[in-house]
Amino acid sequence: MNLKKPKFWDVQKPNLYSYILFPFAILLQILNLFKKKPKNKNIKIKTICVGNIYIGGTGKTSLSIKIKEIFEKHKIKSCFIKKYYYNQKDEQNLLSSKGKLFLNSKRIHSINQAANEGYEVAILDDGLQDFSVSYDIRIVCFNNLNWIGNGLTIPAGPLRENIKNIKNYSHLFLNGNLENSKTIKEQIFNINPKINIHEGKYVPLNINEFNNQNKYLVFSGIGNHKTFLSMIKNYGLKVIKDIEFPDHYNYTDNDIQQILRQSKEMSAKIITTEKDFYRLKDKKIEDIKIMKSELQIIDEDKLINSILNKNEKY
Repeated sequence: MNLKKPKFWDVQKPNLYSYILFPFAILLQILNLFKKKPKNKNIKIKTICVGNIYIGGTGKTSLSIKIKEIFEKHKIKSCFIKKYYYNQKDEQNLLSSKGKLFLNSKRIHSINQAANEGYEVAILDDGLQDFSVSYDIRIVCFNNLNWIGNGLTIPAGPLRENIKNIKNYSHLFLNGNLENSKTIKEQIFNINPKINIHEGKYVPLNINEFNNQNKYLVFSGIGNHKTFLSMIKNYGLKVIKDIEFPDHYNYTDNDIQQILRQSKEMSAKIITTEKDFYRLKDKKIEDIKIMKSELQIIDEDKLINSILNKNEKY
């Protein structure tokens, strides 16, 4: 079952719910201190972990795919690694459509398998908090709109670890449409003045298939629904209603019927994401248009130089 994250996680300041859960958040952070440090340091393959501190919706998968494209341009044999979760078929299918994907309940097994099959680089979609692996490069992703929410750790807030821990990272990626960029950068540099901040924005690939004279109903079950919505509006499409489902949501026939009914009542066309498409294949989707998009890295040359430097270790 997929649950929506609590709304109080993303208020600017912690509220009563956050303070009630704060002791549990402290306890979890203390327990994390006792996790063993990684021992797997001699893997014969370069590993790049694209992860997050804010839970969900930070664009890890989009960035992983973009990095894979960069390696393809440089004729470097790379693959994706993802820990297997039964409810993440959409991301698994999306990654598989872009390249070789190794899935296992333990990431280290997939990494070893990739190395045995002759891959030079393994790109891990998620896994920053997996202490069983020592990565060559770690990139921590954030979404411009969500940033750090109320700034507290789970369950009092949306953070997997304290935001001050970015002092332990060398690369940070801001995903979105460049919202709040200046303010966020200032906060980051106050914690880690030496960190490399990279930025990206989403661009639609098939915008010519949509008419800005039409009205649109937009729905998605992804972690960054607001960013998807922002991109659509930035390109001049008139959105009169949007519906946000939980991340990795499994749509029912009733959900789709309700969406089709509402769009008909409002005389609106329907838009969803490519990731959602993989969860709609057995539904009635002929009236639903897919907005395809990709991540555009603003400082791509800087990021390329970092990840292609084989001597760089973090």
